[in-house]
Amino acid sequence: MSTIGKVAERAGVSRTTVSHVLNHADRVSQALREKVLAAVEELGYVPNPQAQSLRTGKTNLVAMLIPDIRNPFYPELVKTAQSELEAAGLDMLIFNTDVPGGHSQEHGREYLRQIRNRRIDGLIVGDFALHGMHDALVGIDLPTVFIGDLPNRAVDSLKIDDFGGGRLMGEYLASKGHTRIAHVTGPSFFAEAMARAAGFEQGLRDGGVEPDPAFRFEGSYLGPSGKAAVEWLLDRHKGALPSVVFFANFLMASGALAEFYDRGIRIPEDMAVAVFGDQTQLEYVRPRLTRVGRPPAALAERATAMLLERISGRYDGPPRSEIISCSLQPFDTA
Repeated sequence: MSTIGKVAERAGVSRTTVSHVLNHADRVSQALREKVLAAVEELGYVPNPQAQSLRTGKTNLVAMLIPDIRNPFYPELVKTAQSELEAAGLDMLIFNTDVPGGHSQEHGREYLRQIRNRRIDGLIVGDFALHGMHDALVGIDLPTVFIGDLPNRAVDSLKIDDFGGGRLMGEYLASKGHTRIAHVTGPSFFAEAMARAAGFEQGLRDGGVEPDPAFRFEGSYLGPSGKAAVEWLLDRHKGALPSVVFFANFLMASGALAEFYDRGIRIPEDMAVAVFGDQTQLEYVRPRLTRVGRPPAALAERATAMLLERISGRYDGPPRSEIISCSLQPFDTA
C-alpha cells in the first residue's frame, strides 16, 4: 500500500512538499509539482479523504435537496449539477424529501440536521424540498444556493421568471387568434404557480383577450390532475370547448395528452395545447408541444456556479437573488 511517505521518498522531497502538491499546488514550483505527481502516479498513491478533510477542513462534498425524484425536472437538475461539481473536484450527496410515507417537512428538517453534522462544504436546495420551511435557511452556516422563490433571501437564490414566461405564452396564444382559452394552473399555495397564472392572464389581456374564470382549473402539478382537467373540460364545457389549453407544467400536460387520446380528441386538430416547461423529455413527445420556460440544466449550471464562488471564496458578499428569463418555442400543438 502506497503512503505519502513512500511518495516523498520516491520523489526525493519531504512529506510536507508532497502535501503542498496535493492540497496547495500554488505553493510549489511547476517542476516540483511534476516530480511529485510522477511519483504519485508511479506508486498508485490515493490520498485518504478523511485525512485530507482533517487537514483542510473540507470534505469535498456538496449536498442537494430535491422534493420529488420521480418528477423528470429534478433528475435533469441533479445530473447537470453533479457534472458541474465533478469537474470542480467535488462529489454530491442527494436527499429526496418526498420519500414513501410523506411527511416531507419532517424529512427536510432531518436531512438539514444530517447535512450540518457531516460538515458538508455546500448545499443546493431544489425549491419545494423545503416548502414552508424557508426560515430553516436563516443563519445556515455553509454556502447554500436555493433554486426557486425564496422570499426571505436568506441565502443565494435563483429562479425562473414565472410571471414573464406566463405572459409570453398568453401574448402568443392571443396573437394566434385564440379567444376561448383554458388554463390549468399549479396549486394556489405555490407562489411561483400563481406568478405563472398571473403572467399568463396579463399576457392574454395584452393581446386583447379577457381571461374567462370558467376555463380556469387548479391542478396539483402531477399527472393525474392533468387527466382530471381534461375530464372537467369535456364534462362541463362539452358544448363549447376551448380552442387551446395551457398547462402550467409538463407532468399535467402529459396526463392530459393521455386522456385526450383516450377520449378521441386529436391534438392539435381538435384542441391546441401549450405548456410551461422545457425538460429534455419534451423532445420525445409527439406532436411536439409548444412551450415556454428554461431547461432545468440552465438553472443547475448557474446554481452550481454561484455555489462554487461561495465555496472558493471568490464571492463572500450578501445573498444574491437572480431571475432567469424564459424563452417561448412554438411547435406543433399551438
